[in-house]
Amino acid sequence: MPISRVRREGGGRNTADEQFENIDEVFLFVISEHIAGDPMNENIKWIKLTRYQISVAMKKLGITASRNIIRKLLKKHKFVKRKIQKKTATGNFKDRDKQFKNIERIKNEFMGSDNPILSIDTKKKEKLGNLSREGEVYCTQAIESYDHDYPYLATGTIVPHGIYDMKRNEALINIGLKHETAGSICDSIKTWWNKAGRFNYPKATEILIFCDAGGGNSYRHNIFKVELQNLTNVIGLPIRICHYPPYASKWNPIEHRVFPHVTRAMAGVKLETINDAKKLIAKTETKTGLKVLVNTTKKIYKTGITAAKEAIAKINIKTHGELAQLNYTIAPVVT
Repeated sequence: MPISRVRREGGGRNTADEQFENIDEVFLFVISEHIAGDPMNENIKWIKLTRYQISVAMKKLGITASRNIIRKLLKKHKFVKRKIQKKTATGNFKDRDKQFKNIERIKNEFMGSDNPILSIDTKKKEKLGNLSREGEVYCTQAIESYDHDYPYLATGTIVPHGIYDMKRNEALINIGLKHETAGSICDSIKTWWNKAGRFNYPKATEILIFCDAGGGNSYRHNIFKVELQNLTNVIGLPIRICHYPPYASKWNPIEHRVFPHVTRAMAGVKLETINDAKKLIAKTETKTGLKVLVNTTKKIYKTGITAAKEAIAKINIKTHGELAQLNYTIAPVVT
């Protein structure tokens, strides 16, 4: 037998939006003085009020609305909780689109070859020691740290450099100490080649690398090209470099395919030692099958090194296309 209705049609307590016909009007009046917006885009507005604060203000005007009703009203009027997105470029590069087209074309060419395609970058530095870190973990008791994160309380600093194999969806994170330099970056690439590259790409005749335009691998610095020359001489393969345009580092694949997942793997846990970081990073995984290998080094790299004229003269470099400064190949020197 069908179950008979317990409550008559239309029974039950009315919700706030059913009780008060002017609830939208009152809601908009309450938030009106707290709305800010983007002067460059009239469609972007935000309010810095909690649901509780809106509820209290509406109650003073005769409407009792729960925080759940406030949430519905916010959504109805297009106010959704969001984080600030780091997307606006801090500058402009006139040949930005042209270089993006170059990158896409070259990537497609290499996809059909036996050669690896790498995306490289350095993740933000991490402080070691009894310091708090963002994120949460399941634990039986709260993890305690110093009540302040002053730099002098850190026992060290690590600089994780990433090599992302775009074809195999695999990454190598090299955890170095102190600084990112052209030398440390090229050593990181050499470590990837010795630990993974030469086994996964036995028929490779060239390596394609996508990287940013600044930092230790800046296209403006000859020292990076000198270190690349030393690297190619050791591994015996030409290295083709494609720099992302200035102010476009966020489009580098490693930035969104690897680093956010590494950050999540380390979230909420203190990094007391370099081995703590190594163990946590090694646990990085994604639903798409990302695999992460971790290597550590205690080598100290000097900063501020400039390339000698003799070394620059020996660089075996070939440039490509109109944007030669961003696209070039460095091949081994035949002696």
